[in-house]
Amino acid sequence: MAIPKTSAINGEKRRVSSGIPELDKLLGDLYIGDNVLWYEDAGSFSAVFALHFIRESLTAKKPLIYVTFDRSPKNVVSFLGPLAKSQNLTILDCFTNGKGNRSEVFDKFYEKDGALWPYQVIKVNEPTNSSRVGEAIYGLHNNLSGDVHFILDSLTGMQSLWGGEEQVVDFYAKTCPRLYELDTIAYWLIEKGAHSTKLKANINKIAQVAIDLSIHRGKSSLKILKAEKRDSRYLNEHHIYLCEDTDIVFESQRQIKTKFDLGAKIRSMRLMRGISQKDLAGLTGVTPSTISQVEKNLIYPSLPALFRIAESLSVEVATFFRGHGLEGNVYIYSAEERSTTSLKNIAPQDAEAQLLLPADIDAPVEGVSITIAPGKKLPGHFFSHKGAELGYLLEGRLEMTIDNQPYTVNSGDTIYLNKNIPGQWRNTTETTAKLLWFKFNK
Repeated sequence: MAIPKTSAINGEKRRVSSGIPELDKLLGDLYIGDNVLWYEDAGSFSAVFALHFIRESLTAKKPLIYVTFDRSPKNVVSFLGPLAKSQNLTILDCFTNGKGNRSEVFDKFYEKDGALWPYQVIKVNEPTNSSRVGEAIYGLHNNLSGDVHFILDSLTGMQSLWGGEEQVVDFYAKTCPRLYELDTIAYWLIEKGAHSTKLKANINKIAQVAIDLSIHRGKSSLKILKAEKRDSRYLNEHHIYLCEDTDIVFESQRQIKTKFDLGAKIRSMRLMRGISQKDLAGLTGVTPSTISQVEKNLIYPSLPALFRIAESLSVEVATFFRGHGLEGNVYIYSAEERSTTSLKNIAPQDAEAQLLLPADIDAPVEGVSITIAPGKKLPGHFFSHKGAELGYLLEGRLEMTIDNQPYTVNSGDTIYLNKNIPGQWRNTTETTAKLLWFKFNK
């Protein structure tokens, strides 16, 4: 006998994260069973909020169904990036035979990429019939186990396809309670300016959570309209936020000022070594988004992760907690105490670099001692740096190529880069070249 699924364990509802800790706090948490309405305005970044939820769900290995009315499958795959390769993701395509008008342009996705997505992209044959869409959703759900997560994009697309608000309200009124009973959590996206006050009032009654995204006094704002059966102290308040790359940062988070800035220390040392967030994430065993949030002090790394970050940056963990090295009466830094730093896309046997100052010094200029092995050709510049750079060749002779034009650098010559950077370096002698290199921080 099958045991029915339930959204409660020992009488307690199971929590689900939105993928944005500050939003979880404002909402008083999300739970299995929630239908979450997202009212979006132009420029409100609703897609980014959805992307965080998708990433959180797939990272937790939860089955996620993306029901698309407004985006073609190719567009959804592009939007999701590497997440689209997850075996836990299914795209339910209501676009190709809907707004896509059965065009060959959209059908080519299945001809070209069908072998790559044999089970993960499913085309609904009659998306103009709301009952057929419901059958496709429930049929797909029956083949999945555990709590299933949904993105339904969007109610506005449904209205455009089905021809009126009554059909949308009827579909929503039938689907929400059923998804609640089926142990799911669903994000429903809706363009608030495209619908009547009556429709919004009707669907708000049914949803467990309703969130309004808007532009308030020139800034992106989130307002929680409804958070049923939870203690949220933040209802109907404007919460200003910024979208930085794919990170959502609330203004309230920026107001927390601390004397100790771990994120800034990690970022400074990472940049000094010319390591990208993606590279540091790979070395540390976390996602680039995690490194980004650590550097912004949105989250703090676990102790094992902090040790891995320190090891990847070639510093002691204590370095993150010391004051800047320029504090106190310290004027001389021994050559024996220098730490090595990586050079971008350059093998250690071809060239090595050492920091002239300790990594925790917040100086306006970063100095590096670089040695290039005899006869070696370096496939690019030493660093990724946006400011001016200055070099002085102590020993040897180098060839520097900028815009396919070679330049000879002799011992004692000075190099100044303000905009263009070398695409190649070459030691043209049989002896080691020694170079002092300085990066100026803006």
